Amino acid sequence: MTTTTTTTLKESYDNIIVDSSPEGGNGKIAIIKMNRPKALNALNDELFTDLIHATTAINNDTNVRCLILTGSTSKAFAAGADISEMKDKNFEDVYRNDMFAEWQEISKRSTSTPIIAAISGYCLGGGNELAMMCDIMVCTKNAKFGQPEINLGIIPGAGGTQRLTRMIGKSKSMYMSLTGDFMDANEAYTSGLVAKVYDDHDELIKESIQIANKVASKGSISLRACKEAINAADELSLQEGLRLERRLFHSLFATDDQKEGMAAFLEKRPANFK
Repeated sequence: MTTTTTTTLKESYDNIIVDSSPEGGNGKIAIIKMNRPKALNALNDELFTDLIHATTAINNDTNVRCLILTGSTSKAFAAGADISEMKDKNFEDVYRNDMFAEWQEISKRSTSTPIIAAISGYCLGGGNELAMMCDIMVCTKNAKFGQPEINLGIIPGAGGTQRLTRMIGKSKSMYMSLTGDFMDANEAYTSGLVAKVYDDHDELIKESIQIANKVASKGSISLRACKEAINAADELSLQEGLRLERRLFHSLFATDDQKEGMAAFLEKRPANFK
């Protein structure tokens, strides 16, 4: 007989800070702050191990309906993968260990809880790839986005050539990845990379919590179904995507939240999703 174990949050982590009951939250959201400020939150193996553990635990918690991922400093969300950790590796090292494959554990397809990336300052290379794994990206006016790997003699390796192209189009993605130039917050907004732009880090966190509260007030099953359907649009044909959307739509008629939501609408009262 096999037994399954459920990942639960640790009391503390070395490279991230987890707030499972943030001030201003409605009890249904959590915040993870990447916390390597001296390295501008450069993404090393230890940080990602902490991040995967914490996001898995939060995803398993049915009380949490939305997660915010951010940096612990206004200077950087994450300035990229840790170059000092990679510089001496060779082809066999990175190929045999399938470098960055484990990062996809954070991705929007592996984690069904909606994730908001709240971005201040530098969001470069692996940092931008991590942010694009999330479901909603919001940022401050000082945010800088980029895939500067070309300056190191390599290319993006954790989704930069794929997710960025899907989000902003081929020409802009090519420009950023081939030149290594950065994109500012205004262009990120007009390009559709981010949903909202805020003045500073304090406003960013405050407003991100409000967005998370709004998301978390909805039914948890419908949130996850909606996320699944939208993410599938990247990979499915229109007809197959429409088929999946209909089936997920149909399935929600088996939930109590559908009964409550429609009754509340007809009775002109707020819905109380369970």
